[in-house]
Amino acid sequence: MSSEKDRGADPVPPPPGGVLWSLAGDVRALLMLPAALTLQVAHPAVGAGVDEHSVFRTDPWGRGERSLSSLQLWVYGGEEAAEEGRRLRRLHRTIQGTDTRGRPYHALSPANYAWVHATGFPVFRHGARYLIRPLGREQERALYREWLQVGRVLGIHDRDMPQTIEEFWPYYRGMLADEVERTVVVEELVVRGVPVPPPDRGPLVLRLLLRALWPVLLPPLAGFRSFLTVGLMPPDAREAIGLEWTDTQERRLRRFCAVVRVVVPVLPERLRYLPRARRARAVHRDARRRGVR
Repeated sequence: MSSEKDRGADPVPPPPGGVLWSLAGDVRALLMLPAALTLQVAHPAVGAGVDEHSVFRTDPWGRGERSLSSLQLWVYGGEEAAEEGRRLRRLHRTIQGTDTRGRPYHALSPANYAWVHATGFPVFRHGARYLIRPLGREQERALYREWLQVGRVLGIHDRDMPQTIEEFWPYYRGMLADEVERTVVVEELVVRGVPVPPPDRGPLVLRLLLRALWPVLLPPLAGFRSFLTVGLMPPDAREAIGLEWTDTQERRLRRFCAVVRVVVPVLPERLRYLPRARRARAVHRDARRRGVR
């Protein structure tokens, strides 16, 4: 097996048993991801790149599946994590154009690529407060340190990421004040009337059933997606983008999340954790048992 030196000192993913290790593989993370994606594309350059180069309109289910798989590799991929980071950088090399403010952009420019990464921390922090439990002061610091490790896995230099949580918040507030806006892609992700094709993954019988029922199922599903996307976005980001949120919606969100907090912890592990996270947890437990012996 090659040593870390032989592999060019690949960045290592977050540590097993850490805060992110627990959050990213929990099925409740699936409810947080739309808010993170929406905050990413609220950046004019990122929104333009997705608008012009992504297949999220024509292949939303495939796009979502690939994005989720990539995220799981960053955290639970072990030696595969760094290779996934390199693959993403290769994928983004040709993505460039002009953003909504008439500025040239490239997907891999440090400011743009770092923003895509940065959005995960405030969304995980906020989503955990609703769906799992509020993070303590030290847990927040640990989460930020581990998210920096994810940034390194993605190939982002330390100089392009705030290195402490104290440095992060002024950076984040500055981005909300000066950069984010309600881009075309944000609009498509939060409105209910945008057409979405029926799922094309899973057993054939299920796909055929969903295709037949899709005209009936899509409106309430789209409404629920929009509700969670806006509701689980940090309030300051929601305000900066110009997304409406009422007290009535907030009460509904809190009731829904209260049910989720009760139900998910009592599920068996095969239902509570995503597949790659579940396998990584099993390997980690086995390694600890062997270590004790």
